[in-house]
Amino acid sequence: MKNETYDVVVAGSICIDMTPEFKKLQEKTMQEIFIPGKNKAMNKMVISTGGPVSNTGLGLIRLGVPTKLMGKVGDDFLGKGVLSLLEEYDAADSMTVVPGEETSYTVVIVPEGFDRIFLHAAGANDTFTSDDIDYDIVKRARVFHMGYPTTMKKMYENDGEELIRTYRRVKELGVTTSLDMSLPDPNAENGKMDWDSVLKRLLPYVDIYLPSAEETMYMIARGEFNRLKETAGTHDMLENLDINVISRLGQQLLSYGAKIVALKCGVKGFYLATAGKETLAKMGTAVPEQLDNWADRELHEPSFKVKVMAATGSGDSSIAGFYASYLRGQTIEEAIKTACCTGGQNVQVMDAVSGIKTFEETERLMHEWEKNDLAVTGDYWTYLPDRQVWAGKKDRLHE
Repeated sequence: MKNETYDVVVAGSICIDMTPEFKKLQEKTMQEIFIPGKNKAMNKMVISTGGPVSNTGLGLIRLGVPTKLMGKVGDDFLGKGVLSLLEEYDAADSMTVVPGEETSYTVVIVPEGFDRIFLHAAGANDTFTSDDIDYDIVKRARVFHMGYPTTMKKMYENDGEELIRTYRRVKELGVTTSLDMSLPDPNAENGKMDWDSVLKRLLPYVDIYLPSAEETMYMIARGEFNRLKETAGTHDMLENLDINVISRLGQQLLSYGAKIVALKCGVKGFYLATAGKETLAKMGTAVPEQLDNWADRELHEPSFKVKVMAATGSGDSSIAGFYASYLRGQTIEEAIKTACCTGGQNVQVMDAVSGIKTFEETERLMHEWEKNDLAVTGDYWTYLPDRQVWAGKKDRLHE
């Protein structure tokens, strides 16, 4: 319908995810698993849509949030597969289909106990521009969210000129803006850019910025990223993350112009920092309903104890959970817990969408599940028992 409104428009990268399921491993290292010439017996291949348009967008739909999806695919076999899967959610009508272009795909390698490997082909995502966004629909939304412009050539080339143009245009509509990133490839064009400079020009147009901790370190604290990466080896680098480092990064991003900064920290949970009340009040169509509760806050929520099958799209799912709570007018403490709970639902299945429950079921689970222990050093963080969350020194309730 022409005048239909939406809570969220999710635009950006979309692909087909192909995730081969490993049998129980006897090998102790990646080198033992992947030996040239070796025939490795596997379980089934899990095929699903991937990328944030799917992962965050369909997660929002499963959580009951009215959402519109905007991505780009070719008219090839994989593109037809993407559209077919989206049609199951009645969510394919705003997708762009381009004859002759190839649809993006990702082969997701996730041996249990090891960090993920992504074999990714950008396909039609590389030609996605601001012109592929239907601004007549965007202006009827509360939030415009884009995911992974770091993998979309037209968006990141020329020092992010197209990306900045897109966000400037959405802000002119008065819509609240939201952005998620992905980790650039150090050996590719997107990995050699000066992302720190791009963010300084981009974030004044971004109200809510939700990248991962490792992406943020790569972009604005490369030395810290390299140190953690070297320590982790083939395992998840966030296992050894010091949350005191996260606070410094979050405050730096606020200084660049973002109004709310959320850093996804994998097994270490979810970090959230916000600007002052006057700044938040100017965010546009989706100002926090409880402004006093959201203003001048800095929180860290541990992840939940769940059995991990695969972490593909867990960060995207946590964003869906965050917005499902945020757009219902809940408190910042409820939003950060909901984000962690949807991330926890995601990792229990092989694909990035099917694990997400209804909002009501999510609320029940987050009060039943146990949390992982959070290693806290120094005096920067204090636990608020009445709110059951960790508060940093920048939080106005820090004691």
